[in-house]
Amino acid sequence: MDVAEGEPSRAGDEADGLARALAAIERGRVSLALDTTDLCFLVALRARAERAGLASFEEELLVEVFEERLEQLEPGAASPRKRATHAIQRLRDQRLLARVDGAGVVAAGEFALTRLAVGIVDFFLADELLTRESLSLLTKILREQLVACRAAARKAGADEGAWTARVVQPLRVLVGDLLTGIERRQRGLDAQQEEVVAEVERLLREDWFASVTACEELLERTSATLRELHDVLLQDTTHLSLLLQELEALATKARQAAALEAIRAATEHVERVGAWGGARLKTWSGYYQHVHGFLRDVVRLDPERALSQRLRDRIAGFLDLPFGLFVAAEPSIRLLREELRPVARPPVARPRADRGLVLEEVAPADDPDDVLAARARAALDAGAASLSQVLARVLPAVPAPARYRAAGRVAGVVADAAGRRLDGATPRVRPWVEVPGDLLVEEWTLAPAPPRPEASP
Repeated sequence: MDVAEGEPSRAGDEADGLARALAAIERGRVSLALDTTDLCFLVALRARAERAGLASFEEELLVEVFEERLEQLEPGAASPRKRATHAIQRLRDQRLLARVDGAGVVAAGEFALTRLAVGIVDFFLADELLTRESLSLLTKILREQLVACRAAARKAGADEGAWTARVVQPLRVLVGDLLTGIERRQRGLDAQQEEVVAEVERLLREDWFASVTACEELLERTSATLRELHDVLLQDTTHLSLLLQELEALATKARQAAALEAIRAATEHVERVGAWGGARLKTWSGYYQHVHGFLRDVVRLDPERALSQRLRDRIAGFLDLPFGLFVAAEPSIRLLREELRPVARPPVARPRADRGLVLEEVAPADDPDDVLAARARAALDAGAASLSQVLARVLPAVPAPARYRAAGRVAGVVADAAGRRLDGATPRVRPWVEVPGDLLVEEWTLAPAPPRPEASP
């Protein structure tokens, strides 16, 4: 069977299991009814077990603990032993105490607190709050466990026993316990936020204006804690989700249905933890803005509570002296102005001018480089025997700033026009001679020009 085909059946099994559990609770008429005495009795039993290292309680010890708590809560109460017997029976009926010996009714038994009782006591006594340090530590351990599971999954291949021992069990036990620990601390922080809200209300009720600073400090402290937790959750849950996705891909490839179920359960835990951070930050931001708006607009503007007290008195006496708000609908003011006739003004215009261009033919200007090249060729034709002689005839007609460039241009013309006339006997190292314009050039010696052929008659 393909792994994806198991999704509908898994959802159906979960729905059937929930329906059976609800039906069993309804048939058993399960209910919880704890008064203050019973709750204090449970707390005292948990404290005695931790202090004395007890795993169970004898019946006489249960009676002794109940009588001590009853004397503290109701001094001089009548029939303490009888009330202790009834309290023990009530707790057993509600599955808060369980008998752990096998003697039945023939002897005094031993009792232990059930998981439900421990959870109730921990809710009232545990001070585990989700902080940045505890959250970072738990997510670090969780990430290490997931990395170890990923490494084991890569080595397991298709071995179902290795998957069960090294992947499925750690995911169900270790990872599940760590995520449950994070959620338990989240619930503790939720309870603390509720206490902060109640404290803000109490401060404003008891001391109107003097409690502004205390309320602001409470709000800022709680907001800073939630922002830090949200940042940690946003970063760490992303890493955890990536690791779980890699594990899911490996389990799908190995066709391990049990591993896929454990991975998806852990993924739901991680998503729920991340969603908690965003939801709590959003909710607290709304409350934070609401309280600050109230402090700014009501408390600071009415420090003596005079306006609010008068408003409450008027609302309380509305039936005896009704009041209302009357508004007069006044028409808008009309301003009568003199009628101004528009003056017709001629448009601004000017005579059109003939903007046609008259083209005039102009002879093209001589190119300075062409003129320079022509002078250099004329010097060669006139019998110049070296480069310096050509430059001596050409450079005097060139402006001083342009003579350096002109010397280079003339050298190029001489090389092109008289290259074949360069004297091959000239040594490899040629002398440098001075030419007009305070310039030094390498001397080129030219061979005599060949005689021109005579024209045929």
